[in-house]
Amino acid sequence: MKGLFLPEEYKLLSACNLCPRECGVDRYAGGDGYCGSDAGMNIASICIHRGEEPVISGTDGICNIFFSGCNLHCVFCQNHEISRPTGKYSGDCYTPEQVIDSVAKIISGGIRAVGFVSPSHCIPQMKAIIRGLHERDLRPVLVYNTNGFDKPELIDSLEGIIDVYLPDFKYASSDISKRLSDAEDYPEVAIKALKRMYYQKGSKLILDDEDRAVSGLLIRHLVLPGHAEDSKNVLRIIAEELSTGVHISLMSQYHPTPGTKNVTDLSRSLYISEYEEVALEMEKLGFRNGWLQDMESNINYRPDFSKENPFE
Repeated sequence: MKGLFLPEEYKLLSACNLCPRECGVDRYAGGDGYCGSDAGMNIASICIHRGEEPVISGTDGICNIFFSGCNLHCVFCQNHEISRPTGKYSGDCYTPEQVIDSVAKIISGGIRAVGFVSPSHCIPQMKAIIRGLHERDLRPVLVYNTNGFDKPELIDSLEGIIDVYLPDFKYASSDISKRLSDAEDYPEVAIKALKRMYYQKGSKLILDDEDRAVSGLLIRHLVLPGHAEDSKNVLRIIAEELSTGVHISLMSQYHPTPGTKNVTDLSRSLYISEYEEVALEMEKLGFRNGWLQDMESNINYRPDFSKENPFE
């Protein structure tokens, strides 16, 4: 790859204000910011993932690039092995060529999409990977798989680059977002970012001839135990601020993790009655596009990042 970062990207990392935390640290000097990531290609896994929504992974799966570190510290994070600097598998520093080689090998087998998972603090690295793919004339569908804690202006910088936005919208309550993700401003930040994604893509999710998404917006929401009312408020905000035409993935896959051991309301699995309550609100609000999950899904989404493919 011809030069890892463009000049403006170099500046973003030398006094990092990529995410709403705005730590201002020099990531070339080390990983001293909230995310714990330096300026390298810190990646925990590059693998085929078949567990995404049907329009995202299709029957063959998607090539997901899991960045290590994160700009949120959610106590219930299913990727806790890689999302914290102290995580058990906090990632390796790849060379750009190694990343491109790995992705090229996977998509040469027929995988048509590449997903960037937890990319908010690694946008320059993500853009460098995309440029590297394009230099090899590889143009897969590009999916931005984010926790939603993104700066609107950074989302603006992705217009014309990202094909499919796959953001979370985790909370409506700032009290809950502070307690569970150490981000009191999450609700207001996330809806601003979602509005920028919606401005770019609108409600329509464009599919190819095999029903795989090639352009659009799909919003995820995980229903948490004891928080059905906040989940309903999340849906109300989306309906009021965006549209009931957007695609929603309402997830039931919550399972307790080591971080929830001492969090009373999250120390159990989700009740079917809680999930059904939120699903009913989704219907009442008039959402007409999206997916519901089986309650058994909490068994199937427990990655082990010690494996070459954490999800198999």
